[in-house]
Amino acid sequence: MLKSSHRKKGGTKVVHHYSPLKTRKTGKKLLLLAAAAVFFLQQPLQLFAATRDEIIAAQQSKTIETNQITGWPEGPVVTADSAILIDAQTGVVLYAKDAHKQQYPASTTKILTSLIAAEQCEMDEVVTFSYKAVHDNPYDGSHIGIDKGEKITMEQCLSAILIASANEVAFGVAEHIAGESWENFIPLMNQRAQELGCINSNFVNPNGLHHEEHVTTAYDLAMIGKAFFANELLCKFSSTRVLHIPPTDHQPHDIYAASTNQMLPTREYAYQYLVAGKTGYTDQAKSCLISCAEKDGLKLICVVLHDYSPRQYQDTIALLDYGFANFERINISQTETKYNIDHSNFFYSENDIFGSSKPILSLNTQDCITLPKTVPFTDVDSSISYETTQANQVAVITYTYQDQYLGKVSVDLATDRDISYSFETPVLESLKGPSAEAQEPDEDKVVFVNVFKVLGWILGIAVGILLLIILINLIRNYHFSSRERNNRHNWKRRRRRRGISPAARRRRRSRTIARFRDYD
Repeated sequence: MLKSSHRKKGGTKVVHHYSPLKTRKTGKKLLLLAAAAVFFLQQPLQLFAATRDEIIAAQQSKTIETNQITGWPEGPVVTADSAILIDAQTGVVLYAKDAHKQQYPASTTKILTSLIAAEQCEMDEVVTFSYKAVHDNPYDGSHIGIDKGEKITMEQCLSAILIASANEVAFGVAEHIAGESWENFIPLMNQRAQELGCINSNFVNPNGLHHEEHVTTAYDLAMIGKAFFANELLCKFSSTRVLHIPPTDHQPHDIYAASTNQMLPTREYAYQYLVAGKTGYTDQAKSCLISCAEKDGLKLICVVLHDYSPRQYQDTIALLDYGFANFERINISQTETKYNIDHSNFFYSENDIFGSSKPILSLNTQDCITLPKTVPFTDVDSSISYETTQANQVAVITYTYQDQYLGKVSVDLATDRDISYSFETPVLESLKGPSAEAQEPDEDKVVFVNVFKVLGWILGIAVGILLLIILINLIRNYHFSSRERNNRHNWKRRRRRRGISPAARRRRRSRTIARFRDYD
């Protein structure tokens, strides 16, 4: 028999007796219970692992739409259920995998909230947090510990949203902009999303907390990203690793928080060309990531939705590398020849009796298209549309390859024409034009206007005017002739009545009849 003892405060000795047999039986029971617990706990884990692997395999096997385009560079296989890669300037889709499927965006929603705030607010505006803004965030949601009644600036709010993904701050900003309740902010979100080109999205909160009706697509999120990543301040916040908000009279905490984005410098998946990015995660949305990177003047936006960590970073890096390796931006004003007139002195002479002969129409020198490096420009199709409402814009030329949109260029009216002419310049010098040394190449490209259409319009107008003149003359001549005949008839009748007797009229009639009879 085993025994054990210890003393109480009063010094009484307490002895505990243990039976070795009873101890062995108890140990066996505990061992069996532990084994059973391990067995039953292992089953859900194994089931979860199998299900996760099956989902990943299914998502990896999905069709990549851009890989179906003949001659298009083959894109990588990614785990994300939806993914897209676009040119941030032209909006051209370089890679697409189920990019229009509705997904839960999680905290990537906050790029839209931050964009609206940056567009509508000054950075020194003060945001006061209500009880609702603080407590509508679930206890396990990301936050920075702001309390009711505390105040921070809009700049600090945006940094907290984009670095620390603070849900209560997103609620507070929404209330500050829309007033009273953050729910009033939701129509602004959906309206702005439509303006940015979103076609299949519906937002119901400003931070991406899960809601069955809070959905977007990879394509729509990329369209929002175009505007978001064009804002330098927002890019600065969403590329910062650590948030720091010092204490003030209105906010007593010294707040520190770190970004979860692993593509930032010094992190595990640091990407040297990264401009900025925003992460997101909920149990339903899985891992989401929107990123922007720039290399050699080519700026790309990548979105991956419903991914499995850390594959959202691996997929994003693979897609960005694919884009930089296989695509280039082409300046149309320096490349296009189909819509150009040869650079002759007639069109470019600096001395013209009618003024400068610079082109009346020109291709916009800032407009570009995005083209696979393997596709020659001569294989690109183009179409011109004259339906435009923009000032100084005459037409728009749209470029495609295998029906895939590549970009467009604006045909504009020249606005810097010099209409003065110096009569002091000798005619011969005027004909020669500027010397080769002094003449600088003009980057403007002259656009062909459809001469046959113009001539047809002019000819049609001329024919119409001519027909109108002829018709007017015919009508006027008809009325004049009719009036003349009536006048003559009336004059003859009056003369007969006044100057000729009945006997004379009878004699005249008989002579007339006889004269006609001679011709029978």
